[in-house]
Amino acid sequence: MKITIAKTAGFCMGVRRAVEIALDEANKHGEAIYTYGPLIHNPQVLALLEEKGIPVLDTIPEKGSGIVLIRAHGVPPESIERLKAAGFKTVDATCPRVIKVQRIIRRFARKGYHAIIIGDKDHPEVIGLNGYAENKGFVVDTMEALKALPTFEQAIIVAQTTQNIQFYEKVKDWAGKNHPNYQLFDTICDSTEKRQNEILQLAESSDAIIIVGGKSSGNTQRLAELAIQAGKPAFHIESEGDLDLAQLADAEVITISAGASTPNWIINRVYNHLESSLVGAKKPMKKKIYDCQQFLLRTNIYLSLGAGSLCYACSKLQGIEHGLLSALVAMMYVLSMHILNHLTAIHAIMYNEPDRAEFYSRNKTRLATLAIAVGGVGLFLVFTMGQVPFVLLFCMSLMGLSYNLHLIPGPMGQGKYKKISDIPGSKTVLISLAWGIVTALLPALSTQESFRLATIPAFLMATGMVFSRTVFYDILDMQGDRIVGQRTLPLFLGDKKTIRVLKWILVGLLIILPLSSALHLISSLGYFLSLFPMMMMMLLNAYERGGLVYSLLLEFLMETPLILTGVIALIWYIS
Repeated sequence: MKITIAKTAGFCMGVRRAVEIALDEANKHGEAIYTYGPLIHNPQVLALLEEKGIPVLDTIPEKGSGIVLIRAHGVPPESIERLKAAGFKTVDATCPRVIKVQRIIRRFARKGYHAIIIGDKDHPEVIGLNGYAENKGFVVDTMEALKALPTFEQAIIVAQTTQNIQFYEKVKDWAGKNHPNYQLFDTICDSTEKRQNEILQLAESSDAIIIVGGKSSGNTQRLAELAIQAGKPAFHIESEGDLDLAQLADAEVITISAGASTPNWIINRVYNHLESSLVGAKKPMKKKIYDCQQFLLRTNIYLSLGAGSLCYACSKLQGIEHGLLSALVAMMYVLSMHILNHLTAIHAIMYNEPDRAEFYSRNKTRLATLAIAVGGVGLFLVFTMGQVPFVLLFCMSLMGLSYNLHLIPGPMGQGKYKKISDIPGSKTVLISLAWGIVTALLPALSTQESFRLATIPAFLMATGMVFSRTVFYDILDMQGDRIVGQRTLPLFLGDKKTIRVLKWILVGLLIILPLSSALHLISSLGYFLSLFPMMMMMLLNAYERGGLVYSLLLEFLMETPLILTGVIALIWYIS
């Protein structure tokens, strides 16, 4: 079975902008915040905004106070004036592409033109657009209604930004033949066009199509209609709970697409639910392998094996003969810290990793016991390596445990930075430094020799690889991180700038490792370990092309290079 997610699935630019404005306004102001009408057409996002203290204002009262966000679909201009007259401050979250259509209608209305709006008359975007026509607007949704309109001396034709492209092409063809004096504007959003074209292309090679999004979302409904028109079984669902797995049991290729107001975490939940429920349905052995992978990743055991492998590779880079004890300490430290931090941040991962959050909620006691036990054994083992390594790891453990905790009690702790995690980019920097110390520096300190120059490139390799891995996850988690208030590097720089930073770091490692080996600063193993920055670069390029989905397979691909460093180091050592 193959599950494919359409590249265009999920938030469009206008929806993303509206949601970000809403969340940012909620963080900036202490006064009441509302949205005039639903901000977007997605029930999960609206429920989330309600939790954040941003309810929907359905009607405009005579008197009011606070901030009102204008919905992404836009509203008639008189509604904005009434909100201001009532005493509200307004923040415009209207999609820029909708604003463009509003301006076209207003400009021509002031010249006496009638406006023919192709769209759903009850849709909030169309209601808003018609408000700019100065009582000279006509809304039509069928060819019959269009042909029944009177002939106008001057008229423009525009479309709802999420209108069906095929229908609008028919409208333009009819207008060109019957009313060549009418001015036509291509106002369907290019995101809508790409989304509809892609679903038609994917339908040709799919056995079933799942469209994820709100039932009241016009663009989501049109995607489902197109899938049905393509002659394939299509299912319009709002969440993974709406799936009927029995209807998909015989499908070999399943395509998932989603409306412009569907968040990534909902799409990922649908994908992961399908993957976990249907994979191996006909091949029990494949299901067992999947369950094993899931257990190793959810418990962080696989990641801890990666830490041990990376530590062993760093030891061999530095020419340290006995690195197995250091590798064991690295494994235990990483396993303990990652489990404990996930336990203290279940709310923060519930959107990006719902399966992991559920797993941790269900097994809190067992996981906490495991984390404390392996952490204690790790500290005991590092104590046998010397006083300096012990003090260093003990301090790192305290910092790791305090990452998600309030450090400043009372009134003084009500400021902007109440926890270490509140500092922008702190998670990525601290994780990378901790891994660099435990995988590259601790083995060097355990030898009780003078400072090794080889430790520098080994430390840079370890921190660089872990930094790239962690930031890449942050890029995939941007929507969920913004919701829970995480201050990650991609949210600060943006995903495109962050990817450029990662590529420069990876290029740096591709230069440092072979050059250090050539200069005999580290062993010749550096030549072989250059393979792993290249693998990370390939994953980044695949992400930019839209070929990656946050799934169990992607997690496995991300963590496996860490383990392969140890395998390569072992082969190099015994050969």
